[in-house]
Amino acid sequence: MGFYSKARLPRPSIHDPSVKSRRVALLKAATINLLVLQFLFLGLFCYIFGSLFQQNTHIHNINILFVDYDGGAIGTAVRDAYQELKGPSFPTLDERAALVYPEPESIDSAVCNIKFWGALYITANSSNDLTAAFAGGSAASSYNTSDVLTMVWNEARYPTTVDSAIYDKLTTLSEAARVAYMNNNAKQTIQSVNSSDAAALSIYSNPWTLSSVNLKPTSQGSRLIYNTLVIILIMIQEFFYLGYVNGLYQQFKLYTSINPLRIAIVRQIISGVYTFIGSLCTTGAIWAFRNGWDVHGGQFMITWMALWLFAHLNFLVLDVVTIWVSPPFVPMVFISWIVLNVTSILLPFELSPAFYRLGYALPAHSIFNVLIDIWSSGCNPQLYYGLPVLFVYEVCGLVLSSVGVYRRSHYAMIKQEKDEKDLHDRITAAIAEQQDQQLGREETLEYPDSRVSDSDREEGATERRGTVATMLDKGEVMDVIRREMSRPREDSSSSRANNGPCFDLPYSE
Repeated sequence: MGFYSKARLPRPSIHDPSVKSRRVALLKAATINLLVLQFLFLGLFCYIFGSLFQQNTHIHNINILFVDYDGGAIGTAVRDAYQELKGPSFPTLDERAALVYPEPESIDSAVCNIKFWGALYITANSSNDLTAAFAGGSAASSYNTSDVLTMVWNEARYPTTVDSAIYDKLTTLSEAARVAYMNNNAKQTIQSVNSSDAAALSIYSNPWTLSSVNLKPTSQGSRLIYNTLVIILIMIQEFFYLGYVNGLYQQFKLYTSINPLRIAIVRQIISGVYTFIGSLCTTGAIWAFRNGWDVHGGQFMITWMALWLFAHLNFLVLDVVTIWVSPPFVPMVFISWIVLNVTSILLPFELSPAFYRLGYALPAHSIFNVLIDIWSSGCNPQLYYGLPVLFVYEVCGLVLSSVGVYRRSHYAMIKQEKDEKDLHDRITAAIAEQQDQQLGREETLEYPDSRVSDSDREEGATERRGTVATMLDKGEVMDVIRREMSRPREDSSSSRANNGPCFDLPYSE
């Protein structure tokens, strides 16, 4: 049977001394690497789970502005309801005087400028209007239940978080306030309700409905992955292309044949073009599946440019890592880089332990806040630190990546010189061996009698060396050279040259 016949050829016994030593070394190496990887991933899991641990108990760090323009019974009901709901798992209601925010537009501006995560305000004269509506008549028919209690929020700012931490919580507060209002004013309300007026009875059963002013509605399904898979895939995309670029330079031996400055320039151009196209595709995919999301063409262009910057700096960071980090550790650094960056944007820092604020220094946190600012038309003014962080990574990456080209070229030349010297030594040894074999054959033919004196043999050998060398030069030397050049050579594991991740090119021509 010819099915993988070579695999069934006899092998040395596992108890063979040569196999035993390798078996011990294998088990030792496997154990050490197993422990290293287990500790690495255990640490990464603990890090990312730690950022999400008991996030509900940190919701009190979400601050909500409360302004009572009414100054009546409805405001009292809201305060009473908040006292009942107040706790670690409920946002903090920060009441300010109406003089500080004299009109609702100033509240919108405060939320837009992220002074607060959201806001809740009571319309002026709401309590009086509600009391009048209970009496029925024109007051009841003109009463607007949606013009009493209003919340302001920005869904584009961590949409999955604010949906539950702001919208749901304030809806709960509104319902609790309605119950508190009825409890506080039960006797007066019952006496004042016109039971013969349908409108008055409807208002009695539902005195107000919480209105929502959403600065940037963001309800499409794809919003769930903007701060996870989108960022992860961008990083993975740059890592794979870096591997192909390194494979390209290695396959065509460019580090030993082209000036390093030219290599650095062309390499940056290639990475810039690739990330330019990749960020366009990413932005196009976001827009293609926006599902009614109200964003325009200008925001598309700025998003494209922002993602281009983020993609390119990640390419540079990974390139720098692969230059100075030993190859066996590059995958560990890469996965750690992804986890650290994604963890910095999974949740707002208000919902994570304070330790995780180190994420301010990571590019993923900066780019996500830049994107929120773009998508919500400036309602996330954190560009003052987001853009500088991104540009610091970009500039440092450009410098260190260019220096890395010289490092790679330096060690590539050292390796080439060593390979050429080794090849020369092998060819010289092979020619000498060929000469000795030829001399032995000639000596056997000329002196078949073993009784010939050593002096005669040496004299004959000297005369023949020139002839044999000439013969080898004419015919066999080229065969020897070709044979030695085609012989596979093992790469030295101690070589300091580091080309980083290097993948074979799917298409090399």
